[in-house]
Amino acid sequence: MKSKHLYIKDHVELFGAIQEEIYKKINFCNRRFQKKMFLKGFIYFSFTLISYSFIYQISQPQLLVLAYVVFGLVSMLFAFNFAHDFSHNTIFKKKELNHKCFIALYTMVGAHAEAWKDRHVTSHHHAPNVEGYDTDLEITNLIRVVPDSKMKWFHRFQYLYAPFLYTTYSLFWVFIKDFKVFFSDFGNHKKHSLAYKFSFWCQKIVYLSYLVLLPMIFIDLKWYWVIVAFISMHMVQSLFLLFTFFMTHHIKGLAYPEKDTSGKIKTSWFMNQVQSSNDFYPFSRFANFIFGGFNNHIAHHLFPHIHHVYYPELNKILYKVLKNHHIIPNQTSYLGGVVAHLSHLKRLGME
Repeated sequence: MKSKHLYIKDHVELFGAIQEEIYKKINFCNRRFQKKMFLKGFIYFSFTLISYSFIYQISQPQLLVLAYVVFGLVSMLFAFNFAHDFSHNTIFKKKELNHKCFIALYTMVGAHAEAWKDRHVTSHHHAPNVEGYDTDLEITNLIRVVPDSKMKWFHRFQYLYAPFLYTTYSLFWVFIKDFKVFFSDFGNHKKHSLAYKFSFWCQKIVYLSYLVLLPMIFIDLKWYWVIVAFISMHMVQSLFLLFTFFMTHHIKGLAYPEKDTSGKIKTSWFMNQVQSSNDFYPFSRFANFIFGGFNNHIAHHLFPHIHHVYYPELNKILYKVLKNHHIIPNQTSYLGGVVAHLSHLKRLGME
């Protein structure tokens, strides 16, 4: 996508200086990277497989619900740590291999891989928090996150009902949003290949088969307990997913760049990425291992082509250069990010 941002020479030069410093000081050793990926992949794959196997060993309804919830969180972290990087082609050298692995992991969590990737890479990364460009801002009218967007009377209470509403998100994404996007493409005469259409239906069928149909067949409990456990999994998964996502872009103090009448964004690409993103525990290797680089969101938006295992090391350079140029990166703790997001909703509901 051709940039719609302002060209500011100082920002281009600053970004160039940061890149030069990073490639000079960080050791991007391929063998070291492969060892880390193998270890991390083994850990997350093992935990995901073990947590899924527990589902078939349960004979009590309450424990089935717990087993589903644990699997939902583990599989979500697996996707955080690998699917996102696969979508940016940072794990394997071959794009096709990255893409196939990306589809496999998104199938595991029930989302349509190709549609999300197209919107995320070409829209969100180009202009985060810019209305009309960032498709991630196209959320329900029940939640107001963008200043100057349309105000409804019930938004004054959104900071209270938002956590309850968030519990429905992944169910909405898997069973409504993906289908709306898929069928609206046909309505807009957008052409997709037969492979794309086949992939969509296969992903949905596989997801429902391994998490609903097979457990109903092989678990010695009434079928409706599988449905209860499945919905409970999505509720917890959704809450974790949305709070983690929203604290990276929608908290008090982050920027929502505006456009002029010609559609030009009133800031540089560099400052758009920095001022519209928030980090939590940016130097922690443990947090980076858990959240798959989502906690290092500024680095990810500036360097999506660099794998997240390098971000804690990269941030030491990035933060130092930014602060030397009087640019203070946005940073919270995880709980602080949750509170900051709810404060953001409260403030926008009172305007």
